[in-house]
Amino acid sequence: MRSEDAAERVREMVDAVYRAESRRVLATLIRLLGDFDLAEEALHDAFTAAVERWPAEGVPANPRAWLVSTGRFKAIDQLRRRARFDVSLASLADRVGDGVSPAPEVDDNGVEDDRLRLIFTCCHPALPPDARVALTLREVCGLTTEEIARAFLTAPPTLAQRIVRAKGKIRDAGIPYQIPGRTDLPERLDTVLQVVYLVFNEGYSASAGAAVTRPDLSADAIRLGRLLVELLPDPEVLGLLALMLLHDARRAARTSRDGEIVLLDDQDRSLWDRGQIAEGVALVERALAARRAGPYVLQAAIAAVHAEAATPAATDWAEIVGLYDVLLRLAPSPVVELNRAAAVAMRDGPEAGLTAVDAILARGELGDYHLAHSARGELLRRLGRRDEAIAAYRRALALAVQDPERRLLEKRLHGL
Repeated sequence: MRSEDAAERVREMVDAVYRAESRRVLATLIRLLGDFDLAEEALHDAFTAAVERWPAEGVPANPRAWLVSTGRFKAIDQLRRRARFDVSLASLADRVGDGVSPAPEVDDNGVEDDRLRLIFTCCHPALPPDARVALTLREVCGLTTEEIARAFLTAPPTLAQRIVRAKGKIRDAGIPYQIPGRTDLPERLDTVLQVVYLVFNEGYSASAGAAVTRPDLSADAIRLGRLLVELLPDPEVLGLLALMLLHDARRAARTSRDGEIVLLDDQDRSLWDRGQIAEGVALVERALAARRAGPYVLQAAIAAVHAEAATPAATDWAEIVGLYDVLLRLAPSPVVELNRAAAVAMRDGPEAGLTAVDAILARGELGDYHLAHSARGELLRRLGRRDEAIAAYRRALALAVQDPERRLLEKRLHGL
C-alpha cells in the first residue's frame, strides 16, 4: 500500500475517533484541567497531534486514553510557556500537572462519570436556564452553535455569547465539577432531563440538513438516560428513558432506502425494534406504578400506545387523546396541544382536528412552526379543500429547513 493511502486511512480513522470520542475526551479533560477553554484547546491539540503522529507511529490500542494523556500534557506545556509572562499561571500549571505524574487511567466507567459530572456542572442552578441547556448541548454533545441556535430560534452570535457567559460564570463562581449529592439532585434533575431530551430530539429528527436522523446523538442521549436511571430511578427519569427507547425503536422504519421520510401510518412495523419496545413499555409500567406521573411518563405512555398497535387501524386514539388531556393540564404547551389536535382528528374526524389546529394558530403561538401548517394542510386535504390545503402546505414549505421534510411537503403539493 502506498504511504499516501496509508496516511489517508489514518486520517479517516482520526475523523472517526473524533466523531465517536471527542465529547468523552473533552469531559475528562475538563475534570483534569478544571477549565472549559483550556480543555477545548487541549482537545484540539491532541487531535492535531494524532493527525501528525498516528500515520508514523500507528493508531494506539486505546485512542481515547492516548488523546486524554496527550491533551493534558499539551495543556501543561502551554500553561508553563504562558507562565513566563504571567506568573499566576505557574501554580495552575503545577496543580494541573501534579508535578510530572502521568495522567490517571482512563476507563469506560470513569469516562461516563466524567460525562455525568459535566452535565450537572453545565446544568448548575447558578446559571440561567437557557444557558444551561445551550452549554450542555455544546460541550457535552458537540452540537454546533448554529444547530443550537436553530433549536432555540436564536441568532448564532447571541447563542455564542450566552455560552461564553455561562463558562465565565462557572469559572468565576467556582462551580464544582461533580455530581450533586442526593439531597441536591432532584432540584437539578429537571434541567438535565430537558437537555438529554433535546439531544435525543436533535438525533431523532435533525433540525436541518440532508438526513432525517442523527443516530449518534440519539444513542448518546439514551446512554445518558440509562446512567441517570442508575443514579436516580425517579419516575420521570424512567419515563424519559422509556420515551427515547420507544421513539428510537421506530427509527429503521422512519425513512425509505433513499432517505425519504415515511410517515407513521405507512411504516413497515416489522422493522420496529421489539426489544426496545418491550424495554420501554416495562419502564412506563414501572414509572406509572409510582403514581407520580409527570410529563415524560405521560409522553412515554402515549408512545407505548403507538408502539403496541399492530396496525395503524388498531391504534387506541381515545386513550391517546385522554393521555394528552392529562399532559396538557400538567404541562400546557402549544406543541402538545397540536399533537392532541392530530389525535382528535384520528378519533373524531378531520373537521374536529382542523377546528383545534385553527384555534391554536389563531393565537399566533405556532405561526412560524412548519409542522402546524403541515398538519393543517393534511386535514384540509382530507376534507377535500384543495386550494386551502395548497396554501397551508406552501406556508409549511417556506418554514421547513430539513431537506427530507421539504421533499415530503413538495410531494404533497405535487399530489394536489
